[in-house]
Amino acid sequence: MERLIELDKELFLYLNGLGSEPWDAFWMFMTDKWSSIPLYVFLLILCLRTLKWKNTLVLLVCVAAMIGATDQLANAFKYGFERLRPCHDETIIPFMRLVKSYCGGKFGYFSAHASNSLAVVTFFSILLYKNFKWLPFLLVVWGLSVAYSRIYIGVHFPLDIITGICIGMLLGWLFSKLYLLAVNYLFKEK
Repeated sequence: MERLIELDKELFLYLNGLGSEPWDAFWMFMTDKWSSIPLYVFLLILCLRTLKWKNTLVLLVCVAAMIGATDQLANAFKYGFERLRPCHDETIIPFMRLVKSYCGGKFGYFSAHASNSLAVVTFFSILLYKNFKWLPFLLVVWGLSVAYSRIYIGVHFPLDIITGICIGMLLGWLFSKLYLLAVNYLFKEK
């Protein structure tokens, strides 16, 4: 396990070290939760056009529950594992770039940003693929960019991101199935 953690730190320092000031603003934009609002509005419009309003209301409840689940699970892991964020790890602070003006909470395993974004990617890719074949590609690019931004700005290790991606994909899949069950139960022909 120690060797894996050392490799994770080395990979973090390499990926974080690829950054440069001209790109900092872009990656800070990608990591900002408010920058995704236009994408969410776009997805809402696609859902209203494709799923109609009743199903979209159920979808919004499922998405809210999904984001709540990924956030709470990330918090449980952070305080359960107590793995320091890179920007709180004294062994690597002198060698890394912290792009943000502050580091954030003390612990970072696993990344809620990565988990939330990949949950959204998976959920909407499954539900809207039939009507919009190009949508998963767009969402994957966005989701992986958000996830990578956390390494770039210096607040998560790669394993934090990989774990967040995996958990997000799992929860996105699970909540897409729950959505389909709910819609079939609520609106089935009687």
